[in-house]
Amino acid sequence: MELFTPAFGLVFWMFVVFVLLCVLLGKFAWPVIIKMMTDRADLIDKGVAYAEEAKEHVDNAKAEADKFILEAQKQQAEILREAARMKAQIIEEAKEAATVEANKVMEAAKVSIEQERKEAELQFRNEVSTFAIQIAEKLLREHMADEKAQSQLVDKLLDEIETKN
Repeated sequence: MELFTPAFGLVFWMFVVFVLLCVLLGKFAWPVIIKMMTDRADLIDKGVAYAEEAKEHVDNAKAEADKFILEAQKQQAEILREAARMKAQIIEEAKEAATVEANKVMEAAKVSIEQERKEAELQFRNEVSTFAIQIAEKLLREHMADEKAQSQLVDKLLDEIETKN
């Protein structure tokens, strides 16, 4: 059992080395290690704060983007309503213009037809008059071939004129 029980001198020197090691570590190593741990903790805290700030910034940007999208949708709806209104107005104006133009064309056609009808009627009257005169001339030539018939016609016409006056 002597192997498991160390001698007093060995324990003493182990204790001295342990205390010396603790003093050296406490004097030189622990402050550096603690400073590094503190710096690392500060860095982690800053990273967490930066991440939270970035998350807040992203959330704000997302909210602002949603607001812009909503506004753009409202503007789009308004533009579409305005375009539909303008379309209806343009169609109505085109219909009115077409109606006015059709009425003008109809009036012009009516005037033209009436004028052509009057011209045709006048031409017909002239032709009928010409034919009547030619027929009357031929009839008079045939019936007035002798002088007696001419005298009777002149007397008859003079009697008619006197009775009218």
